[in-house]
Amino acid sequence: MNGIIEGIYNFYEGIGMPAALLPLLPFLTVIALVFAIIFAITRLLVKKRIMHTKTASFYMFVSVWVIGFLLFTVGPMIFSFYISFTKWEVVSDPQWIGLGNYKMLFKDTLFYKSLSVTFYYTLVSVPLQVILSFAIAILMNLKLRGIYIFRTIYYLPTLVQGVAQMVLFIWIFNPNVGLVNSLLRLVGIEGPGWFSSPDWSMPAVIIMSLWTVGGNMIIYLAGLSDIPQSLYEAAEIDGATAARKVWHVTLPQISPILFFNAVTSMIGAFQTFTQGFMINGGPDNSLLFYAYYLYQNAFMWFKMGYGSALAWVLFVIILIFTAIVFRSSALWVYYETEQNGGRKRRVRQKRA
Repeated sequence: MNGIIEGIYNFYEGIGMPAALLPLLPFLTVIALVFAIIFAITRLLVKKRIMHTKTASFYMFVSVWVIGFLLFTVGPMIFSFYISFTKWEVVSDPQWIGLGNYKMLFKDTLFYKSLSVTFYYTLVSVPLQVILSFAIAILMNLKLRGIYIFRTIYYLPTLVQGVAQMVLFIWIFNPNVGLVNSLLRLVGIEGPGWFSSPDWSMPAVIIMSLWTVGGNMIIYLAGLSDIPQSLYEAAEIDGATAARKVWHVTLPQISPILFFNAVTSMIGAFQTFTQGFMINGGPDNSLLFYAYYLYQNAFMWFKMGYGSALAWVLFVIILIFTAIVFRSSALWVYYETEQNGGRKRRVRQKRA
């Protein structure tokens, strides 16, 4: 294999290929060969009338995604699953230890610490994000002059990448010159150390997470615009107040979007990494998020086997919580296509 790779390098060096591109060339060559083989096979099938031209075109277009998915998702997952049963420190060959890495988890105090930090952040931040973004979406759905400007303002923070967000909020929560503590001093309150305090670092990160609810807000707005006005008119004729309209009309109609935002926000919260990375785990490991602890083991301490075991445990945790939310959705998510059938199904489940 090394001889083949060296031969590819020599070939491209001979034709004057830039040195910066040389590390990518073996990979790109393999990809080009795979696509060439797929193209040749589909052309042969079309020529022999085994496959229709449109069908062949479909498979050609889909193959780009399928190959990328197999190479960059399925392949690494299979390799990670195998590595999780080995002791591998990159520089040495993997040594099979069976369930050794998974047994170590139950004796690792930092594993439990990272779990507690991540669960706490998820249980607090996700409901706040879902509720706040929904409230903002209702306000942004009002027919007011210039409302599109405010929609843009609320959405813009979602375009800022995680590292830049963290740098900004480290300054905002700076205990000496930060914006928050400066405002608190104006009213005679001495603000805490925020990111330098084990008690206040997590609240600071939770507040920071609320700054990017604009993405969920846009999804809510799309759902709110699809609610028939006739439902609100009928509720108004019945004498419903604004609060009752929201509770009895808006929430049921938008419940599938609430469900979607809750699931995606929950998965994102479980995978929180940047905040812990930028603060190096925070004071007294108060920001030792699970994903950051996984990163420490795999890429700082080069315990690839243990890091892979951590990754698969996180996968199972997310899978379990997602399944619970999906299972509970039958009780509170309303789909128009269900109509009375959906309600009867829920009644039968409750009786059972």
